[in-house]
Amino acid sequence: MNKQSGIHYLREHREAASSRPVPAEVTRIHDTVVAGLGDLLQGAFDAVDDSLFELANNARSNNEQNRYFEAMREIRIKRKGVERHFQNAVAQFFANPPHAGQLQTPDATQQASADTLSLVGNDDLEEQVALNAMITKAKAHFQGPLIQLQARFTEVYPDATEEVPVNPMAPEHLCSAFTEAIQALEIQIRERLIVLKQFDRYVVSNLGMLLDEANRILIQAGVIPNFRFHGKAGQQQKASGKPAQGEAPKTVGGEAAAYEQRPEDTALFDQIRQMLALQRANSGLPPRSADPALRVVGGPELADMLNSLPSYDNLQDSEDLSTGKPVELDLRQIVQQLLARAEGPDGRKPALNEVDEDLINLVSMLFEFILDDYNLSAPVQVLISRLQIPILKVVIKDKSFFSKATHPARKLLNSLARAGIGWSSSDEKARDKLYGQIHNVVQRILNEFDGDVALFETLNQEFEQFLERENRKASLVEQRTRESERGRIKSQKAQEAVDRLIKEKVSRYHLPEPVHDILINGWSRVMFLAYLRDDTEHRWHETARVVDDLIWCLHPHEEDEERDQWVRVVPALLKTLRAGLEEVSYNASRLDQMMGQLKHELAEAFRTNAAIEARQDSPEEIEEEAPTVHQTAVERQQELEDAAIAEYVAKLDDIEIGNWVEFKLVNGTSFRCKLSAVIEEADCFVFVNRMGLKVIEKTRVELAHEMRRGRLTLLEQGALIDRALNAVVGNLRTKTA
Repeated sequence: MNKQSGIHYLREHREAASSRPVPAEVTRIHDTVVAGLGDLLQGAFDAVDDSLFELANNARSNNEQNRYFEAMREIRIKRKGVERHFQNAVAQFFANPPHAGQLQTPDATQQASADTLSLVGNDDLEEQVALNAMITKAKAHFQGPLIQLQARFTEVYPDATEEVPVNPMAPEHLCSAFTEAIQALEIQIRERLIVLKQFDRYVVSNLGMLLDEANRILIQAGVIPNFRFHGKAGQQQKASGKPAQGEAPKTVGGEAAAYEQRPEDTALFDQIRQMLALQRANSGLPPRSADPALRVVGGPELADMLNSLPSYDNLQDSEDLSTGKPVELDLRQIVQQLLARAEGPDGRKPALNEVDEDLINLVSMLFEFILDDYNLSAPVQVLISRLQIPILKVVIKDKSFFSKATHPARKLLNSLARAGIGWSSSDEKARDKLYGQIHNVVQRILNEFDGDVALFETLNQEFEQFLERENRKASLVEQRTRESERGRIKSQKAQEAVDRLIKEKVSRYHLPEPVHDILINGWSRVMFLAYLRDDTEHRWHETARVVDDLIWCLHPHEEDEERDQWVRVVPALLKTLRAGLEEVSYNASRLDQMMGQLKHELAEAFRTNAAIEARQDSPEEIEEEAPTVHQTAVERQQELEDAAIAEYVAKLDDIEIGNWVEFKLVNGTSFRCKLSAVIEEADCFVFVNRMGLKVIEKTRVELAHEMRRGRLTLLEQGALIDRALNAVVGNLRTKTA
């Protein structure tokens, strides 16, 4: 790539590193990130090697095959240099972090014009497109952790401000560092794109765990522990556009025709009518038809009146219908106002018949439940609240809405509520396709519904097709999230097992420094990989036995049989150590030095028959010296905690994969997420958002504590109208009992 073309690269004259010391918490993150990126980059280059070998194997000509083999050879020779260059560049970012966007813009002298763009070669352009796509995808997938990390790094670095933020781990910086590092590879554009593709797949796509770890370290250090993203909620509240109570919704006029219904279609409504009639009888009200001064208005006439209502929403099509609070309409008052304007020439006052009056009461009760339903996300609740008049027009024409779960309007309302359950707040609406689709559905009902229920059928089909596409994409992302988390948990358990075993063996003796160094800083990585591959290669016990053999060889051996065994063991031991360390790409020059020192220590131990000294202060003895009173107090406190959360631990078994929950933070904010996986090895629950991206993970005990403190709420996912009808019927039965 031409460095003068304006494509992402690390600038030639990078600013010198600051002489000020790097904050301690940043140093911890630097060590973790550089090591983690190094491991991920090794996987990427291994995949590049496999890809090029497969392409060479399937090549259609000798020239093409030689081209791929030459690229493999070039990458293998310069791989270590590229890895070292990349890690040094990343380390430089932590020492002297560039400002946000600093690496994305070309030099000031390079303006985006037709003349300058013509200087960019086709190869450079292809590479630039691939790099931009990689960065854009990473920013979208890890948006939440990146925002938090930028805020925390800006707080830590003394020269950074909110106007000039910094983030050493920003995807554009890491991708630019890698692009600069691979400039040393003399390969053609096709092979270069393969390298970038594998870097995206193995490094960039797995940045999430490193971002989470960096955030965790800064949180532990007290850097913005309770992060809260401030969106446009305040502006939305100021410009809520909420209609005044009693205003009527916007509708388009239309004719309402009579609708013949079967008895089974109106069974539930007839049952509710009986309970309402019993309430009227208890109150002593006479039936409307018995009063000769009243003219009873039937269903079709009432539907025509509702169609003639003026707009109750002053919002235009382009504006947001979900701003403000849910619309609270008094349907009875609205209908009474319509009746007051419909007095006939005979002087009789128009009045509703009992059937339509019961319909209005029932729709009012349904929406009272909907507006109080905590399970509905706020934007969807506001949108559905605007459908009170259209739904009233539906039930006046078609009373099977209450009895038939397959009624088009009922299905559509249930689908809207179910699809929007994952929203935590209205901050994400502007960039959310699903919100735009729901908003469009409500807008079309308000503008187009004229009494023909077929509109709901059409909208429901379109919405279900949209949901199917969105859910398919979210399922793929969620699957990758689960696999990533399972891999991370397995890696964490592997590291814990390695640390525990080596600590146990090393802590018993005063080992020579070279031996201690090679076990802690070198062989532990071999054991880590062996633990991960144990299911297929079964090398874990072999790597642990190497530690035992090495320590045994440093013990005194006076018997001829033991010394003969020592002579047989040491060459194979040294060969195994070197092979294992080379396999994990241990520093070559450092490896030769360490192996030389190790040979010297082993030879000295054999020649002088010296013993490695056992430690006096073993961990077991330290534990025995601990105060008994303190242990008892800790145990008593633990027993109280276990007893307090025992009932909540049992309740967690009710949470199934796919269930939605809401977490409340200590700062008053909340977010919703879905249980995606329960990783049994660590008893860990992984939750994702609507897009399938991980948002939080908790152990069973941590979740029980959250539930006990009232910070975890299980959301009901049953059909909205079904739950509302059950609540209404239950209330009526209680009142008429």
